[in-house]
Amino acid sequence: MDEFNRILIVDDERYNIKVLSELLREEYKIMAAKSGEMALNAVHGPNPPDLILLDVMMPGLTGYEVCRKLKADPRTMHIPVIFVTALDATDEEAKGFELGAVDYIFKPFKPVIVKARVRTHIHLKRKTDLLDRLAFIDGLTEISNRRSFDITLEKELRRIARSGAFLSLILADIDFFKKYNDYHGHAQGDTCLRRVAKAVADCASRAADFPARYGGEEFAVILPGTDLDGAITIAEKIRTTVAELNIRHAASTIAGHVTLSLGVATVSGSQEISPVNLIMAADDFLYQAKKSGRNTVFPTMKVG
Repeated sequence: MDEFNRILIVDDERYNIKVLSELLREEYKIMAAKSGEMALNAVHGPNPPDLILLDVMMPGLTGYEVCRKLKADPRTMHIPVIFVTALDATDEEAKGFELGAVDYIFKPFKPVIVKARVRTHIHLKRKTDLLDRLAFIDGLTEISNRRSFDITLEKELRRIARSGAFLSLILADIDFFKKYNDYHGHAQGDTCLRRVAKAVADCASRAADFPARYGGEEFAVILPGTDLDGAITIAEKIRTTVAELNIRHAASTIAGHVTLSLGVATVSGSQEISPVNLIMAADDFLYQAKKSGRNTVFPTMKVG
């Protein structure tokens, strides 16, 4: 079953849930809730729905109140809501659309209409989700882009402020990349960027690790739960992995192949630091790596 085909039916009448489930279960994964409170719990679970069929008139939280809460929460505001109702007044429809609903289904149910409207909005949701994902992916290297990096770094810094854990940041820069483009051409430069990006992503292999293209020939890796020594080890792995690609760099003055300089900065939850300051710290160490001869990680691992 496609994970994008998950539908939550919310209705206090078991009969209505049964009818809608029977109409839709061959094409979609069905979830059910008999109250507004249960619906709000379901959408925050491990498998949130891609579409909600929401009864308007329910005891406790009404459908309108549930919709208002869903649209006020950044985590659920993008889930499309179709109201299910026996009401047939224009002003009621207007109220639902003003709250953010995408459509209405009226009781008694007409199977052809129910299936057509659900299919339409699932299709639109898929397209929206795809566009959202593309907005956070670098088009050339196909890893996360700067926008995604900025959002993730801010989120991870907030998280460690609560947990007290470590967070490390690696900034990596391809040495003499302008010279590479001038000598080998921009087409080869694009190929080089793609290969380096893949190497960086492969080295940041834990589920929580977050590699991204920071900009131009610079890459970044956010390492939640990683102290300085651990981050330096990963940075060194990235450096050697890229060197072992043996991408010819005829214009380099330090090696005949493409190399990286890398700076590493670490913060713990007990320290108050902004995303900008953490980036500046990693960038300062990147500058030191370049100043000390390039093709190196700074700071280097402490011994003893």
